[in-house]
Amino acid sequence: EAAELGKGSFKYAWVLDKLKAERERGITIDIALWKFETPKYYVTVIDAPGHGFLKNMITGTSQADCAILIIAA
Repeated sequence: EAAELGKGSFKYAWVLDKLKAERERGITIDIALWKFETPKYYVTVIDAPGHGFLKNMITGTSQADCAILIIAA
């Protein structure tokens, strides 16, 4: 579906981006959560927007115990 709309490079973010505006613009606007568990841990992945939506990013990251920062090369 992402590729059909010319957003193939956003295929992984597409999974969590649910708002129409997010998918059309190819950016994360609001936080999204994805939960899973391993035999030892409960994990929640929080997809938080970047600098353009700072308030939403702070809301998302303030819920985390730890973080992984991913920056495009």
